[in-house]
Amino acid sequence: MLRIVFAGTPEFALPTLARLASSPHRLIGVLTQPDRPAGRGRAPKASPVKQRALELGLSLDQPADLKTPESRAMLLQWAPDLLVVVAYGLILPPAVLALPRLGCINVHASLLPRWRGAAPIARAILAGDAHTGVSIMQMEAGLDTGPVFAAASVPIDSSATSAQLHEQLASLGASLLLATLDGVAAGTAHAVPQAEQGVTYAAKIERREARIDWDCTAEHIDRQVRAFNPWPVAETLWRGGQLRIWEAAVIAATAAPGAPAARAGTVLGLDERGLQLACGQGVLAIRRLQLPGRRVVAARDFANAANPVGSVLGL
Repeated sequence: MLRIVFAGTPEFALPTLARLASSPHRLIGVLTQPDRPAGRGRAPKASPVKQRALELGLSLDQPADLKTPESRAMLLQWAPDLLVVVAYGLILPPAVLALPRLGCINVHASLLPRWRGAAPIARAILAGDAHTGVSIMQMEAGLDTGPVFAAASVPIDSSATSAQLHEQLASLGASLLLATLDGVAAGTAHAVPQAEQGVTYAAKIERREARIDWDCTAEHIDRQVRAFNPWPVAETLWRGGQLRIWEAAVIAATAAPGAPAARAGTVLGLDERGLQLACGQGVLAIRRLQLPGRRVVAARDFANAANPVGSVLGL
């Protein structure tokens, strides 16, 4: 049985926290980021991990960073055998990496060395990857460069959103971690260095990336819509204001032979597949969308109210 401290912050970390809490191992403490302002009132809000840790009655610490001896005092007091990290969001300095007897293990949502960094799920969808997965990694000073104990792959469905993959990989990562811990506890688990080839970096998503360029291909825009669901949500301009696109699908990757060319962003029509949009190459169907301050609606409901056919988005 291992003495484990868990470090995590968002919802992605919750399945692993729950599995550790119900495992034979002793979960002696939880690290999560400090409460952050949220909502219109900007009142401090606890992270999902903090909320769950309090529900479970676990000892909790929320240092702003881990750079000083004072910020590491609780971790030192807990004296864990192992620190399990899942989307914690703070850099672990060398003093923390060396503190647990067995070091620090990370659940990372990609097949390392592909998509090291902050946003591996969205980047995998944006790149059109056929597969992604989770890796259980021994942490070291580099950014997701440590050796890997175990990895599991899943296909990326052509309609998969970041929200859907997030849920799938969070559950898969929790199961894979618990299986790995059995080997760590028994001394039989061995981490393998990552390959030197195929390294890519998953930079943090920025809001500006969500603006649709209708001159791009229908396939690229479809990946953009799926990658940025649920945040920051793909968007375009509609009659000078914001229009958020929550769900879309490629109707045609290329224009039909002999079909008249239409300006990219033109609303070509409406059918059971949604609003049909001309792209730089191909046609995209918008299925669900949202005006500012309004609820998300189906394409037909939007069309009935706004009569958009023939207009051009993005202007």
